[in-house]
Amino acid sequence: MNGRSPKRGFIARPVTAEDWIKESRIAPGRSSDGSGFTARLTIDVTPELRSRIKIVAFQRGQTVADMLRDLLAREFPGSQGDTP
Repeated sequence: MNGRSPKRGFIARPVTAEDWIKESRIAPGRSSDGSGFTARLTIDVTPELRSRIKIVAFQRGQTVADMLRDLLAREFPGSQGDTP
C-alpha cells in the first residue's frame, strides 16, 4: 500500500436548491450585500448569433458580458415579495 487516503470527491453536493444557486459563504474582502457575488452561466448559441452579439457589443463600446448582464437584468427584474 502507498498510504494514500481513500478517494474523496472534489466538493460536496449542495443539499438544497438555494445552495445550488448561491454560495453560502462570502469571500474575504467582499461585501455582504450580494453585489460582489457572481455566477457563471453557460448557454449554447450558433456561431452566427455569437458573432452578431460580439459585433453589437463592440459597436456599443461594451463587453459581451456587460451587455448580456444588462439584458438579463431588464428581462428578469427583481421581484417584489411573492409576485414575479
